[in-house]
This record gives sequence, C-alpha cells and structure tokens, in this order.
Amino acid sequence: MPEQSNDYRVVVFGAGGVGKSSLVLRFVKGTFRDTYIPTVEDTYRQVISCDKSVCTLQITDTTGSHQFPAMQRLSISKGHAFILVFSITSRQSLEELKPIYQQILAIKSSVESIPIMLVGNKSDETAQREVETKVGEAQAAAWKCAFMETSAKTNSNVKELFQELLALEKKRDMSLSIDGKRSGKQKRADKLKGKCVVM
Repeated sequence: MPEQSNDYRVVVFGAGGVGKSSLVLRFVKGTFRDTYIPTVEDTYRQVISCDKSVCTLQITDTTGSHQFPAMQRLSISKGHAFILVFSITSRQSLEELKPIYQQILAIKSSVESIPIMLVGNKSDETAQREVETKVGEAQAAAWKCAFMETSAKTNSNVKELFQELLALEKKRDMSLSIDGKRSGKQKRADKLKGKCVVM
C-alpha cells in the first residue's frame, strides 16, 4: 500500500444534485445511476504511477449541503487539486461555487500553482440549459482556472476531466493514461516516461 504522503488528493465541490458523485463514480467505476442519493463525504482511490513511482489518486466527493463547514475547510487544507462542479441546467449552482472558491483562496492563500477545474456537468441536457458555455469560460478566466463541460450520464469528457486536472499539476510529472489493455512492456515504458497509468 502506498504511503499516505504519496497520495494525490483531489477534492470535488459543488451544490447538491449537480452530479459530483455521478462524475466520480463514472470515472472510478464506469457506472451511472439515475437516482439521487445525497452524499455526506465519500473517498475513492485509484492507484496510478507517476514520477517513476506508485502513488494513489484519492478523490474526495464532498457534500452538496452547507451543514459541514469544518469538513469543507479540512478537505480544502488537505487537497492538492480541486474540481468545482455546477450543472449547466442551474445558474444557481454556479453561484453556489463562488463562496467555495473564495474559501479555497483564503485557505491556500494563492491558487496560482493549484490545479483547479471548473466543470459544467449535465451537458447532455441541452434543452434545460441555463448556463451558456461562454459564461462558464468567463468564470474560469476570472478564477484563473481551467474549464470543461461534461456529462456523467453519457460519459462525455469524464476521463478527459481527470487527465486535464493532472496535466495542470506542475510540481509532479503527472498524466493519466486510461487504457486497461496496455501490455506489460507498454506500462513499463510509460512508467519510465514518468506518466501515470491507472493500475
């Protein structure tokens, strides 16, 4: 088992019902459920190889409610990277990310070197869209972070989201190659290149 210090901690924030758990479950397990079950906090782990050694990608799926401010502060202080999720069908869900971003800024004191991805989820629900792509892009530019639209339901941009997030990390040479059919030789070659391969 990798040491705790080898963990690369990604924290997922967003309002209730925007699809945080759906994105994480789609990425980690390849599954999607239509029913909404509120999360208090769940952590998922994926073993990846990076910088020629093994480390654990630890994804913390946080609550969408504001009942647990101490848990939120702890998640931010321990986190290495952040995914801020809103639903393209809810302008309010984008508004609710603003205090979370401000808290990340307050706790981390600077976000210059911290990978942050603003994510507009439910991109498949075009008829119910309330937040245009350019609005999400403008918010990301204001926050100096990356932006992507995803759909956990149709599996659109889910792997790409985590690949992009790891690519934003400048302190470690991390990238994510998600291909279970790689040969042992290919995996070893990837490790030598300092790339991350999901084990």
